[in-house]
Amino acid sequence: MELKLSLLRNIVAYVLFFGILVTVIRFAYVVTTIGESCNLYNFCFFKNNVAPQSNPHNHLYASREWDKAVHFYSSIFQDMISKGYLSPNSKSLCVEAPNGHEVFALKKIGVEDSIGIFRKAAKPLVIRGEGDRIPFDDNTFDFIFSGGARVEMSARPFDFASEIVRALKPQGFAVFHVKANDSYSLNSFLDLFHSCKLIKVLDIDGFNPSMPYIREIVLKKENHGYRKKPGDDSKNCSFQAHKQELVQKAEPLIEEEPLKPWVTLKRNIKNVKYFSSMVDISFKNRYVYIDVGARNYGSSIGSWFIKQYPKQNKSFHVYAIEADKAFHKQYASKKKAVTLLPYAAWVRNETLSFEINDGPAQEKVNKTKNKGRGMGRIQPVKSSRGELNTEVNEIQGFDFAEWLKNTFTKRDFVVIKMDVEGTEFDLIPKLFETGAICLIDEIFLECHYNRWQRCCPGQRSTKYKKHYRHCLELFTSLRKSGVLVHQWW
Repeated sequence: MELKLSLLRNIVAYVLFFGILVTVIRFAYVVTTIGESCNLYNFCFFKNNVAPQSNPHNHLYASREWDKAVHFYSSIFQDMISKGYLSPNSKSLCVEAPNGHEVFALKKIGVEDSIGIFRKAAKPLVIRGEGDRIPFDDNTFDFIFSGGARVEMSARPFDFASEIVRALKPQGFAVFHVKANDSYSLNSFLDLFHSCKLIKVLDIDGFNPSMPYIREIVLKKENHGYRKKPGDDSKNCSFQAHKQELVQKAEPLIEEEPLKPWVTLKRNIKNVKYFSSMVDISFKNRYVYIDVGARNYGSSIGSWFIKQYPKQNKSFHVYAIEADKAFHKQYASKKKAVTLLPYAAWVRNETLSFEINDGPAQEKVNKTKNKGRGMGRIQPVKSSRGELNTEVNEIQGFDFAEWLKNTFTKRDFVVIKMDVEGTEFDLIPKLFETGAICLIDEIFLECHYNRWQRCCPGQRSTKYKKHYRHCLELFTSLRKSGVLVHQWW
């Protein structure tokens, strides 16, 4: 009896071992040949349950959400066929298509040579790949589609666009579905596709609550080239209507000279219409804040820009331009967050005299404290020491306009705060002269004039020769040219 029980236990053990071995072998087969479970999400044990690659429409694709998405995209692609942008013979790619709705819709309407890419494969409809690293050769596809606002969600929209154009055949069509529907975002989007011609822009209803409204953009590739050298699109630029629209929405300029400008700033900052609060900036390649005349980190970078400027969840790189050596050390601990340019923004590269003038209001201030340090201004020639508490040092000035042109392009979103103690009347004309002004999206400008002094009621500062009307003329000319500029104190 015991012998029979022992034999039975051995048989059961062998059966269990054999079952486990079959399971392991089957799992290895599925992963090796298909790349994932046979029904995309659940492991299957028997070969006849493997979803045939030629017919992926199994029970996982029979949900109401799936049918709704496929019906939507089928309608979109049928319209593309009727317009001549797509044909049954088109070799087609759907970029960043996580579930394969778009690919299945293409196959359903007869465009059989279609495939999708996503960072996680969902074969047979979608293989591994990403928008900024498309795993296909140049000039491969007749038709490329990117839905779900994938371009604006990309961390590298320029690379995303570059890859799509690279993989698209000349005279091929690319279609995009995006959320942004303002004219600025459209122009920013088109700046990513210099070798493509805009064919159509259409606003349609979406099928998904996350995108109830969709802007459909159709482009046609015109040539083989795409990438341009940095800065080569900043020459001979003209301000387009979409920037003028933003200027018209901005807060009004203060026409009358304020008696207490430091109080006016606190009131006026509440009325500022920030650029990024009026339009979508998702199609920009980089996001940059340049503080010209930055002083210490907490002066405006940490206290205002980092905390208050609406960034639309974008990561901005910050440049601090500050010639005064007294503020340089504190930026050493912020290398990752801020790039310090320890020079003076100027109209050319040359050595300058840098004058720190505390003035009568600060004679008794302890100069070891950064907050008590006077404002610095540059002098192309050696300055006089006739004023109270004047400190003069030699510093290096650099051509600010040329640096902008060599560092950024119109594909970047550039915000500038400028507080340069009167040098704005030299820098701004140079920006217009060189075309570098076209690279700037928004400026917060402090204009210096012989204002009423805070320390001494009834007295004006003698540091500056300009009057308030000169500042008002500067702001007005900037806005008339399409530059969104804000008065800053």
